[in-house]
This record gives sequence, structure tokens and C-alpha cells, in this order.
Amino acid sequence: MKQYLLAVAAIAVMPGCHSSKHAQQTLTKGLVLPAFNKEGHRGTRGLMPENSIPAMQKAIDLDVNTMEVDVVISKDKQVVISHDIYFHPDFSLTPEGKEMTKKDAESRLLYNMTYDSIRKYDVGLKPYAAFPKQHKTAAYKPLLSELVDVTDAYMKSQGKNVIYNIELKANPAWEGTKQPPVEELVELTMQVVKDKRLENRCYLQSFDFKTMQILHKKYPHMTTAILIGGAEKRTLDQQLKDLGYQPEMYSPAYTLVSQQLVDECHKKGMKIIPWTVNTVEEMKKMKALGVDGIITDYPDYFSQL
Repeated sequence: MKQYLLAVAAIAVMPGCHSSKHAQQTLTKGLVLPAFNKEGHRGTRGLMPENSIPAMQKAIDLDVNTMEVDVVISKDKQVVISHDIYFHPDFSLTPEGKEMTKKDAESRLLYNMTYDSIRKYDVGLKPYAAFPKQHKTAAYKPLLSELVDVTDAYMKSQGKNVIYNIELKANPAWEGTKQPPVEELVELTMQVVKDKRLENRCYLQSFDFKTMQILHKKYPHMTTAILIGGAEKRTLDQQLKDLGYQPEMYSPAYTLVSQQLVDECHKKGMKIIPWTVNTVEEMKKMKALGVDGIITDYPDYFSQL
């Protein structure tokens, strides 16, 4: 009970939560959520190398209250921060500093590489055409454990508290070849969550329903969100029926969000947090519809809302 109260007390002083507007927070299991989730996607992908420690520090500087990261597994069973299961050719360089073709980059599966090999690649110096505002700096794919240690220390130095949104990268076609079986993915991720005492400081999400079903069955105390792609045709009720349980949060592509969908989520007691909203105009539109948070590559835009 003491640990629970300490976790709640720590998160309750999040940046941006001191005004009356943000004072009301929602308790979901052991996690206290801000009234409105200001989420930096992959840290601050629009401004810094994605899923890197510098991206997390920049997000903290911009007063996000939630940082979204992605995890995959290496050959030696380490939980690595990476959106892709390989090295993306658009922003990755070999240990020798050379660029890679798409075929070459995608052949370098992280699941077939030990972490000491993965760490030698740079993912921050090559100009990334999709994000011209991104500051170029040397960066590598960190372990989830290292990212939490360094980011937590930076939060403390800045007098801030931020929660983590951890996405488990899974796909039925990857199991056992490009990623471990999802049971193992869940266990390895949860081991880090427990070791770093994140159970009351994070929530977990995935597009893969099987992954979320296993997570919910084995760790029902964890707060979860289900991710929904932009091509989704099932109704919300059909999705939840297929999922087999109701998560605390629902995160659809923002193009799917309507007033009806927002109202349906709220009627069921779920928060709705769309992704990836990258213009001030669209962010304002989402807020007007009553969403409970926004995931964006440009968290600097939150100051304009």
C-alpha cells in the first residue's frame, strides 16, 4: 500500500497538471493519468532522432506528460527501443558510417543481432527527409532499461514527472522469426517494467490483439491501450468483442475519430487518445471533439492549443 501511495503521489505532480483545468486526474488501476495526455510520439520524432534518449529529454523540456516508445527483442533477449524490427534505411548508418539500401537495411533484423552489435549503428546523424526539422545528433537504439534510467534521472533534475507509454511491436507473421513468440515478448518487457518499478508509471499498448490478450490475462493490474489502424472497418463493439476485454484506453488513427466514436468510448468509460496528430489545426480539431489526449511527433505544438 505504501508503494502504491508513493507512486500516485509522484505522478500527481506532473508538469502541466497544476492548474485547475489539469488538476482532475483519472486513476486507472495503479496508474494516475493526466486529465489530458500530451504524448510525445517516439519521444519527439519531428524534432529529434526517434526513440532515442535525446528525444526523451527534448520531450521533457517541452512539458509532455507522457512519452511513447516502442520495444522489440534482440537475439540475446534484450528489450530494445525501436519502432522497426530492422534498421530503417532512411535514417540509419552502419558502424562504419555508411548508408544502406532498403534491402540491406531490412536484412539486419534486430532479432538476429545481439545488442552489443545493434548499439554500434547510428540512427541520428543521417538527414531524415520525412522530418526536416529533426535536429541531427549522434544516437543509438538504447535498451528500455537504460532509457528509463537516464530519462528518470533527467526528469528528477528538471523537477518533472512523466509517464511512459510502451508499445509492444508484434505481428502474427513475425512470431519466432522476426520477433519472439508474443508470450516471450510480453514476459521480457514486463520483467523490465517490474525491475524499473514502472507498473504504476506506464501503460502498455499494441496493435496486436493476441499480445494484449496475453498481457491482460497474465498482468490484469497493468493499464493498457489498444492501437487501431486507419484502415479499420470493424465497429468499436466488434473490436472489443474480438479483443475479449475492455482496455482503459483506445488509441485509433486520428483519421478515424468522430464525435460519435469519442462519445462511444466515453460511454464505455474508456479514454480515447488518437495518433499521430501532426498539425496544430488537426490537434485543435481533436480537442474540440473531446479526446482525452493526443500523440504527436511535434509536442512543441501543445503550447499553441
